Amino acid sequence: MSKPRRSSGSWRERQERDPYVVRARSEGWRSRAVYKLEQINDKEKMLRPDMVCIDLGSAPGSWSQYVTEKLKGRVRIIALDLLPMDTLPSVEFIQGDFREEDILAELEGVLGDVRADLVMSDMSPNISGTKSVDQPRSMYLAELALDLCERTLKPGGDFVCKLFQGEGTDAFIVAARQRFGRLRVMKPEASRAGSREVYLVARNYHLV
Repeated sequence: MSKPRRSSGSWRERQERDPYVVRARSEGWRSRAVYKLEQINDKEKMLRPDMVCIDLGSAPGSWSQYVTEKLKGRVRIIALDLLPMDTLPSVEFIQGDFREEDILAELEGVLGDVRADLVMSDMSPNISGTKSVDQPRSMYLAELALDLCERTLKPGGDFVCKLFQGEGTDAFIVAARQRFGRLRVMKPEASRAGSREVYLVARNYHLV
């Protein structure tokens, strides 16, 4: 079966040539995804010293890495992923399945009595290649992240969430608009041009 091998090789070759991959390696970032958050923050100015941040789908850790370096360690980050993640300054990591209630309860327990200033989600499902399967999975993760905002985000807080444009996206944006004062859908330059990936940036959370 040579075709899959050629496809895999082409992906690896594109990855090696990707300027953001090359740049991330040279600058010491854990993945190219760091530039998506950097470009979002350059426009939205969400990060500020001494904030509390929740990082969903955190592994390998480039978003948490960017936040703690940007704020020179003056931040508390609670990161969560199904995959393991190497330690980082100012980051408390929980390994587990975000879809499970006991993992959410553990996250809330680690957060304690405080509420978060920022919830950010770069989560995506394991991609099968079948849009009718992948899209509902990705929307389910986004909906769980939005629900977590109600449980953990302080009034006036912010939310950044990866979305894949398709069925359910518009309804999700409508639901988010009911909870936040301002919404913006962005496609950072670091997102691959052919990807349906965009990011919802929601500011000024208010209780419904």
